[in-house]
Amino acid sequence: MDIRNHLLKRLSDGKFHSGEALGEALGVTRMAVWKHLKALRETGISLEVVRGKGYCLPGPVELLDGQRIRSGLGAGTRARLGPVEVLLEVDSTNNRLREQALNGAPTGAVCVAEQQHAGRGRQGRTWVSPFGENLYLSLLWRSRAGAAALGGLSLVAGIAVLRSLKEQGIHQAGLKWPNDILVNGAKLAGILIDVTGESSGPCAAIIGIGLNVCMSRSAAAGIDRSWVDLHTLTGRADLSRNRLAAGLLDKLLPAIELFESQGMQPFMEEWRQHDIVDGRQIELHLPNEVIQGRGCGIDPAGALLVETSTGRRRFASGEVSLRVSS
Repeated sequence: MDIRNHLLKRLSDGKFHSGEALGEALGVTRMAVWKHLKALRETGISLEVVRGKGYCLPGPVELLDGQRIRSGLGAGTRARLGPVEVLLEVDSTNNRLREQALNGAPTGAVCVAEQQHAGRGRQGRTWVSPFGENLYLSLLWRSRAGAAALGGLSLVAGIAVLRSLKEQGIHQAGLKWPNDILVNGAKLAGILIDVTGESSGPCAAIIGIGLNVCMSRSAAAGIDRSWVDLHTLTGRADLSRNRLAAGLLDKLLPAIELFESQGMQPFMEEWRQHDIVDGRQIELHLPNEVIQGRGCGIDPAGALLVETSTGRRRFASGEVSLRVSS
């Protein structure tokens, strides 16, 4: 663990620590402490500085810890999981894991980060990723079935996220095709799948999940859509991102294994029960046109079915808007 991680661990209690005390604890000078904390602030981490008191974070924060995540897993998941990399900062956990995949990282490898500087959503959107407030997790899954066989993977990942949320007492969440988890129209979590490799041969899928845990209004100022976090929904101040990560992985790995062996069929009924697009008047935004119609669920390959003025049509990609009144 480098000195910046050590500093954040010392400051994670949310209390003031003097530069002198931090330096003594870490075996460096006060000037070195100041330089490292200055560098942390430049990455976007909010640090308070008060003369005569020292430095502190705005409040207590549970830092991500690979060992704590692994210890929170069920025995079956722990046995199948690859290495868990915990980063203080990264452009994107998906980008990082894609690089690792190209360098031979095994299936089941995981990357989590305290903050992302270039977190990605679908359609080129930015995923707002402030330090220590949410969960940014990516999982590498290697498949011999080929990229063409993974069309429903984001839907299966969404169901896995939904299952893990139910264990946190969140039963009102719904699924918006193909990759969003919403509560009363506000986004709670999103999924981004990146696939590299052959269309009908060995490939690697990176499943990225962003989950809003306890996001400050200031950090979310740039979000132009309705959002919600677990803290708001549960009223709990003791939410553990390490336990949330373990819970997600406990649901995600078995779901992906079942999907790879049996496809979408075992998940169709569960998707139908939580599908917030089915039966709604929608707009489906494609690169060169906007389709209007009524959502009619999904087919066995995970494609969206839409009843349009020219008949029922099937779509494997696109961005759904529920803004059209029914």
